[in-house]
Amino acid sequence: MKEAETLYHQIGQSLADAEESQLFGKPCYKIGGKAFIAFFQQEMVFKLRGDLHHEALNQAGAQLFDPSGKKRPMKEWVQVPFASRHEWKRFAEGALEYVGRGEKKLI
Repeated sequence: MKEAETLYHQIGQSLADAEESQLFGKPCYKIGGKAFIAFFQQEMVFKLRGDLHHEALNQAGAQLFDPSGKKRPMKEWVQVPFASRHEWKRFAEGALEYVGRGEKKLI
């Protein structure tokens, strides 16, 4: 499904200061050296917390990100299916704000 990967890159490239990189061998975008979105199994993955994390996890077919497949999901990371692609940009912006703001606090 090339459409999912294309949309992922369009969103990542549209976000200010986002840098393309890798996370566990998967494509991701980082801010300040910290990953905030990724692409895995034709779905987008977001590092979120609070209400936005809850909203993302409640999308049909969404799940906590488990890149190893060994039932050790990453609690802040939510994998959202292509069927919810209309929400991907909003979740990506929330992830950028969450991770980016955390970086600024350290400076």
